[in-house]
Parts: sequence; structure tokens; C-alpha cells
Amino acid sequence: MKNFYTLAAFAAGANALVPRGGSCCFHLDASGGMTGSVGQLSDGQNRIGDNSLSPAQFCISSDGSITDGNGRGCILTPPTTQFQCDTGATPTPGFSVSSSGMLEFNGSPDFIACETGQNGGANIHTTNSSALGQCEKIMLNADSCSAPPAPPAPTSNNCQTTLTSGNFEFPHLIVPIDSKSPDTAFGTQFNGTVTSTISSIFNFDIPQSDSGKSCSLVFFFPELKDLVTSSFSFSGDGQIDFAELSKPADTKTTFNNAPSVSQDLGDITVSPGHSFVVSTFSCPAGQAVAFEMKNAGSTNLNFFQDFNPSPIGLFITVC
Repeated sequence: MKNFYTLAAFAAGANALVPRGGSCCFHLDASGGMTGSVGQLSDGQNRIGDNSLSPAQFCISSDGSITDGNGRGCILTPPTTQFQCDTGATPTPGFSVSSSGMLEFNGSPDFIACETGQNGGANIHTTNSSALGQCEKIMLNADSCSAPPAPPAPTSNNCQTTLTSGNFEFPHLIVPIDSKSPDTAFGTQFNGTVTSTISSIFNFDIPQSDSGKSCSLVFFFPELKDLVTSSFSFSGDGQIDFAELSKPADTKTTFNNAPSVSQDLGDITVSPGHSFVVSTFSCPAGQAVAFEMKNAGSTNLNFFQDFNPSPIGLFITVC
């Protein structure tokens, strides 16, 4: 269990933000301790849980400031840091939408929702305080504004098939999709799965520091005896089709709304005890990219993605 939390912290801490130019508009949905769409009172207070309110629209600019659908500046009111939008207000900068679609403030996706006692609604804040009532931790998902990746340019020289500190990128979102449950969003998982009906999408955030470098998409598949903190189950012929997608997945991705394939990278027959270089390309620095693993034969594979010795799963190595 400790390893699961370590892995989650690693993935969340490394999540790069999506750069953007101009303005992009979206709606917000809350997850966590409270769920539901974010609506808005007539005075600009943003609320979760009040079913009498229609979903509010927000627009984010390149400097990280937000305005609502009425053109009001969205601010964090002192001293309680309530997120609301006021007429004539200069919007608070520092907001962004991550590659996985999460609204963040100063790089953090953590918000709190605090009960108001009115129509089941809760106000949104960035920090807790004694002045607030009953509060729950939440995250806010934007239904658009994640920047699409530019197609990586292929290169001829593969990067290394070993993981050392600073030379690899870990997937920040692993999303299974199932043709038997085409409208079910399973959210992000710790495991990658490939079966006759289930495929897995892996999001990678490539930092700006990788500019000018080469990236290799590598599938690591050690033998079971070599694993310390992970495990896998495997049967079938091992044939897996790898593909680059047109944009990243998010926690609401389903089989029916999954991103389209922008480039099929071919079938590889995998077996334990080997590493497989799927593709090598110029690193798309500062962008998010997504790749899919799906069955191309009779493969049944389920593995816990792990960078501890021996690493297992889909990684991007950098050189």
C-alpha cells in the first residue's frame, strides 16, 4: 500500500501545466468530497451542489486570470479566499488548466468546498480557515482547454532502455477504456490493462527542459521474479498495438469519447524479460502527449505501472 501512495505522489508532483495562448472557455465539475457542476449566483458567487443553478462558463487568459460568462473578473476574496466573480474586479492571476484537465491555482489542483446552508450549495475556496463552516477537499475538472500535443517528429536513434534519475518521463494519467462499457469513465488508475475489450491510454507531460532532446516510447516488461514492488498477470499471444492519440485523455474519457488515433505505431509481440522500443521522436517539450495500448491478438495483460526495480510499464526515456 505504501508503494501506491508513493507512486501517486510522484505522478502528481511531476504533472506539468499546459501552456496556452489567448483565451479558452470551459465549465467546471467538482470531484472529491463534494461532486457536481459549478453554478453561479446572480452576484457572481460560484457554488457546488445547488441544483437550481445552471453550469457557469469561465474563460482563462494567457496570464492565468479567469473571467465568467458575464465578463466579470474572478477573484479570491480576502480573508477566506472564496472563488467568486465580481463586476469591475481585476481577476486574480495564477490559474491554469493541467494537461489532464484539472483547474489549478499556483500549480495546485486542491480546492475546498464549504457548506453555505442555502439550497445544499457550497462555496469554493483555496485555503481552509476557522471562519469557514463544514468543508471538504475537492478538485475541479475543466471540460476543455487542455492543449493538444503537436505530433512528435520521428528520429532514427533510440534512447536508452534503462531508467535513471532525470532521463525518463512517467505517465501522469493511466485511463482504461472498455468497449463493453462504452460510456463508463473509469478515471485514472495505477494499472495498465490490455484485454479483448479493454485498452489503456497513457498521458505524458514533457517538460520544457527536454527541448532539443530525443524521446523514446519504451515498454518495460520484466520477468515476475525480478519485480520488488509490482506484479502482473499475462496470457495470450502478447500482440499489442501501440498508437499515438490526437490529444490527451482525462478522468472523464470513455471508449465512446476517447481521442482519435493520430498515428498508429504498429504491433509488437511482448513477452516477459524484455524491453521494447515502440517509437523514437523529437521530444515535444512543454506539451502533453498520449499513447494507447490495445489488444492486437489474444493478449490479456494487467500490470502495476512502477519505476522501482525492475521497472514495468510504458515510459518515455530521454536522451
